[in-house]
Amino acid sequence: MKNKQLNLAHKKLLTTTLIVGLLSALSLPSAAFDLKGALKDAVQKEMGQKPEPVTPVETPNANTSPVDAATANNTTTSAEATKPAFNWKNPSKDEEIALGREIAGNLLGAAPLVKDVALQKYVNAVGRWVASQSERADLPWRFGVIESDDLNAFAAPGGYIMLTKGLYRQLTNEAQLAGVLGHEIAHVVKKHQLKVLQKQQLLNAGAGFLSGKYAKDNDLISKAIGSGAEISARSLDKSAEYEADRLGLSYATRAGYEPYGLPDVLQALGHSSKNDDSVALLFKTHPHPDERLSALSNAVGSRLDSVKNGKTLENRFYQLKN
Repeated sequence: MKNKQLNLAHKKLLTTTLIVGLLSALSLPSAAFDLKGALKDAVQKEMGQKPEPVTPVETPNANTSPVDAATANNTTTSAEATKPAFNWKNPSKDEEIALGREIAGNLLGAAPLVKDVALQKYVNAVGRWVASQSERADLPWRFGVIESDDLNAFAAPGGYIMLTKGLYRQLTNEAQLAGVLGHEIAHVVKKHQLKVLQKQQLLNAGAGFLSGKYAKDNDLISKAIGSGAEISARSLDKSAEYEADRLGLSYATRAGYEPYGLPDVLQALGHSSKNDDSVALLFKTHPHPDERLSALSNAVGSRLDSVKNGKTLENRFYQLKN
């Protein structure tokens, strides 16, 4: 990235306020996103099967399914009681997916999907295409837009990614959406949230061995689902955020999008007021957007100068209904 290009990007005064998180990047106010309440709720509905990814030069179509919400089941069956214990030291892909599905279900229990099937299909089409450029294209990726006016995004292990309606409304083209989703995809690819959970649950298991507090592996699973939801609503360390920015930009660029979608979002977020309730927690728990943009610039350097014909696809960007 040329210095003059970044300087130009910094001069772009965007009036919108955006957020890229987690969580990538997350900070819903407690009133809008009650994690304790989320642990009591279950997502009742599953929506469709995984379609083939579409390329950025094809129009997302009705064959692309929306996010499939997980159904939380708190009833322990005899089969569950006899199944092997969850391998926290080295979880398999199937274990990671199952854990992420339960965490996503709890998140969706607190903030349901926007009731716009066309929107959900569109975001899944874009997200799955970007995810297909990653090192974990084989995951059953699911994407969704949730009902919240805050500006946030969420990721759970195994390929479950959500962004808020408030954030989506601030985006102006598909390249920006691809950049935001790419950031979240990177967190899943690098297992950022899963690694935090592993450390926590291995510590819990050790404490349980000494104290006898955890008689069953199901107790640890339940705690993991709850702490997983909390991790998805908090920041990760700076190195994880910077890594997700770099990889997210790379995935979106590989997918054929104009590479400055994510930097545009960070640029806009940097112009947000610290007094804006929708971004107040973000500024407290994440590197400042200017720091992230600077780190991204230093990491990428001039390597994007040779990228030609990247697409922004404003005309194809799905417009939310009022």
